[in-house]
Amino acid sequence: MLAFQELGGKADQGKTMMLDKGLGLNAVSDLLSVAGAHITFAKFGWGTAATSEQDVIAAKTALYARHGITTYPGGTLLEVALAAGKLAEFFTEAKALGFTGIEVSDGSTTVAPAVRAQVLSQAREAGFFVISEVGKKNPALDHALTASDRMAQIQADLDHGAHYVLLEAREAGKNIGIYDEAGNIKKDMLAALTANGIDQLIFEAPLKAQQVALILQFGPQVNLGNIAHDEVTALETLRRGLRGDTVGRL
Repeated sequence: MLAFQELGGKADQGKTMMLDKGLGLNAVSDLLSVAGAHITFAKFGWGTAATSEQDVIAAKTALYARHGITTYPGGTLLEVALAAGKLAEFFTEAKALGFTGIEVSDGSTTVAPAVRAQVLSQAREAGFFVISEVGKKNPALDHALTASDRMAQIQADLDHGAHYVLLEAREAGKNIGIYDEAGNIKKDMLAALTANGIDQLIFEAPLKAQQVALILQFGPQVNLGNIAHDEVTALETLRRGLRGDTVGRL
């Protein structure tokens, strides 16, 4: 008898960044028991890591770590810490709470290029896995960024220590970055941003149609982020050609 696990084969090792918006310990434990093998990064969205008791956050990062998952607080929290002049304290507390990654962004604030470069380098030197994010959370400000602006920022971040660069799309996945107001991919923007390859890019793709489109274009190894915790398994089926949208198309 053919094992279920053999059907569709094993997906190539595309990275999946899951968005944890404040899950409880039991929810995390249940999630990891069924989908832990499919999660690479768990992002504690925005400033949610500052709204729970420290022992709860530490227990959650420990659970994720047992499954080999890199955890990091949302870049907005770092932006707030940086604006308050508390970057060193932020790094110290992040490490004490068990976070193994750091996100560096300027989506909600303005960070000078030299400061951004320094923060990336300092995070790397502090021993964190470093992910940067390119794009603005305000659509008007984001629309002002050209493809050339984004490409230059991506390269600068990689040069200053980022392991991966996230392309901002927010939780809604609409009217930001590579997506138009309906959540459809802007093909010209995508082509420009991927001209140098996709290995170190993570596409925020919260909507199924976006996940399908990116998997069909780049293959199951494409790195996808802002995946809801209850959509991780569904995404894995898309990667493996086990859902109608990708059956026989990979």
